[in-house]
Amino acid sequence: MPGRLADKVAVITGAGSGIGRAAAQLFAAEGAVVVVADVVAQAAEDTVASITGAGGRAAAVGADVSDEAQVAVVVDAAVRQFGALHVLFNNAGIFPGDDGGVLDTPPDTWDRVMRVNLKGVWLCCRAAVPAMLEAGGGSIVNVASFVALMGAATAQVAYTASKGGVLAFTRELAVEYARQGIRANALCPGPIETPLLAELLADPARRQRRLVHIPAGRLGRPEEIARAALFLASDESSFMTGAALVVDGGITAAYVTPE
Repeated sequence: MPGRLADKVAVITGAGSGIGRAAAQLFAAEGAVVVVADVVAQAAEDTVASITGAGGRAAAVGADVSDEAQVAVVVDAAVRQFGALHVLFNNAGIFPGDDGGVLDTPPDTWDRVMRVNLKGVWLCCRAAVPAMLEAGGGSIVNVASFVALMGAATAQVAYTASKGGVLAFTRELAVEYARQGIRANALCPGPIETPLLAELLADPARRQRRLVHIPAGRLGRPEEIARAALFLASDESSFMTGAALVVDGGITAAYVTPE
């Protein structure tokens, strides 16, 4: 049986670890050729090795998504090496440890988070859209967050603002290209067990403060978010655009969390 992304070429950013790596492996298993982009070139290579070792096709590109020239190289790799671009999964993002309250977050941290989390999404879409139009259409999946829909229990003002921007930008993009065959949807995960979050939640008290707000009682897993991204990337979601798919263990549904 053909995979859900058979004959598709996909670009995934931040694919060297965590959600991005899980998505790259899943997309490849579902038939896509995957361009694996990550700011850490060796991490991208490692993801590609895991895909090709399982019989899939992939190429690695080291790239900082906040740099327009490097983003252009990523999209060019998809078109030049594999002939087209059909899927873009904007997963790359940062969450610095000093991103805190309004009065606590350093301006440099605010600027860096916005460059990667918000500007990076815009730059990747800006580069990908012409290639998708040339291919006859495509699907863009942008990672926002549950904090784009509600305030975070632990202050993280730059991250929250950047993800709110991603959600608003995705809606605008969806409306602009809806009649040209390009869909754009946002994926809003809850806290996920990734290396990034593991660093931030190394303190047991801080980890418990997160868990107490999750009705499911646990952090999500990268593969759970990857499966949601696959749905949005594939033709199974062909009438969805401008939507926010929430995968958060019930956080946004709860007024209070049971003991």
